[in-house]
Amino acid sequence: MTDTSLSEQGTSTAPTSRRHILLIFAGLILTMLLASLDQSMFSTALPTIVGELNGVDSMLWVTTAYILASTIMLPVYGKLSDLIGRKGLFIGAISLFVLGSIIGGMAQDMTVLIAGRAVQGLGGGGLMILSQAIIADVVPARERGRYMGIMGGVFAISSVAGPLLGGWFTEGPGWRWGLWINIPLGVLAIVSAVLFLHLPKNTAGRPTVDFLGMGLLAAASTGLVLVTTWGGRTYDWDSAVIISLISATIVAGIAFVLVERRAAEPIMPLHLFKDRNFNLTTVAGLITGIAMFGAIAYIPTYLQMVTGVDATEAGLLMIPLMAALLVSSIVSGQLVSKFGRYKWLPVVGTAVIAVSLALLSTMTPSLEIWILCTYLAIMGLGLGMSMQILILIVQNSFPGSQVGTATATNNYFRQIGASLGTAVVGSLFVAKLTDLLAQRLPAGAATAAGGSNSFTPALVRDLPDAVRNVIVGAYNDALAPVFLYMVPLVVAAAVLLLFIKEKPLATTIEREILPESLEIDGADSAALSPISSGAQQPDVHQSPEDTTPSQPRQGAEGRLSS
Repeated sequence: MTDTSLSEQGTSTAPTSRRHILLIFAGLILTMLLASLDQSMFSTALPTIVGELNGVDSMLWVTTAYILASTIMLPVYGKLSDLIGRKGLFIGAISLFVLGSIIGGMAQDMTVLIAGRAVQGLGGGGLMILSQAIIADVVPARERGRYMGIMGGVFAISSVAGPLLGGWFTEGPGWRWGLWINIPLGVLAIVSAVLFLHLPKNTAGRPTVDFLGMGLLAAASTGLVLVTTWGGRTYDWDSAVIISLISATIVAGIAFVLVERRAAEPIMPLHLFKDRNFNLTTVAGLITGIAMFGAIAYIPTYLQMVTGVDATEAGLLMIPLMAALLVSSIVSGQLVSKFGRYKWLPVVGTAVIAVSLALLSTMTPSLEIWILCTYLAIMGLGLGMSMQILILIVQNSFPGSQVGTATATNNYFRQIGASLGTAVVGSLFVAKLTDLLAQRLPAGAATAAGGSNSFTPALVRDLPDAVRNVIVGAYNDALAPVFLYMVPLVVAAAVLLLFIKEKPLATTIEREILPESLEIDGADSAALSPISSGAQQPDVHQSPEDTTPSQPRQGAEGRLSS
């Protein structure tokens, strides 16, 4: 298809285009909510589930199976969606997620439950990635910020609503309903995709799939996830198991790089790492993942052990963080769409995250809860300003034919950062806590209270003041310094983002590799037209020179930019 024909396809009126985009967007939001709600609901119900299925010793695998499967599938979905199209993969990912929910909901033992969670992860790895890639297929980069800002807000909503729903299901109709609810939501998402998701069809023939690269990346990802999950908890860091896993991960990683250099269609093309913006945003995203998940994973525990609130109240006290994330994510997206400038947002946002970590490092047991919630809100403000904008920068750095791969690779490293953050913060916290309790507790006090490994919020609340104050102080003094340790890392990320090159955001959707025989129906032509407030298609050329027929397309992306 020529540029002329594509332009003609884009002459439909803006209202039709906007209606089509909103229908697609509603389905994508439903899908993202499906995945994010499930994870947060399930974590709340997990203690009850493992007790009912007599599988406390296998509890770790319930979460690990999902994380492992979804992490492995991130780059696979991204690459395959670029090769064969996104619609079929999107529907397949939702179907796998629903199938996993059915298996888990029918589970009568831990083995079946873990298998169900693994199948869920195989589908869940594609839900977020494909949603982000699909919105890039139908919305120009200049307008995409407002949509991606709302997508970022979905995580904030689910982080608050998920635990509350999980608690309600567990205490009411039963934990299985937390899985059964995915069925009608998944069916609705599939119907929405079938009816409204009209994307260009792939006519390029049978693609070459990098199976060897997929296998090596899966092996490296498995080793890394298991190291971060088991290290310092199930096994000591210097144990033979952890050392063997680290060695195997390094070997698989080196082999993966060597294979990708020769692959015809590499699952994670090495040329992505030649792009400065991609490298900077990927490193910054990894660091943000470390800080974000390192903090979010242990703040609820801190609130219960130090302030004495119960689990539900601790979840509600996280609302300031998520509310600030929701608001700043949406506002940031609107600002990008309105003014077309974006570089300053992740720079300032990352700096704000560093400030929040520094403030959290000053926590004391006597600190007012509202002040602590303010610190969390500051973190949410920074996260909302940076998370989705980093993805937008990545998508704006590559042509549409590589958007899925680039988005998935960026998210893959952010997921790795999340695993590392949870593991590193947990190891530092637990090691320091163990030392402080051993030093400060009176002789025999820990044994009399059931042992330091058996301390629970309810148990600590009932202890004598002298013992409780020691435990509370130890929890505070073990966790607060860890936040300070992360400040230089986050500051380094902010400095790196200063070197981002602010490329103009494209105002049209241009597909440089579309073949002449590409079939696009009426809804597709609406999706490909620019989204603007007026009915006329905007002039995407800024200067007379740009209108010269022989003028090459602007930018390495091969897209017309504003």
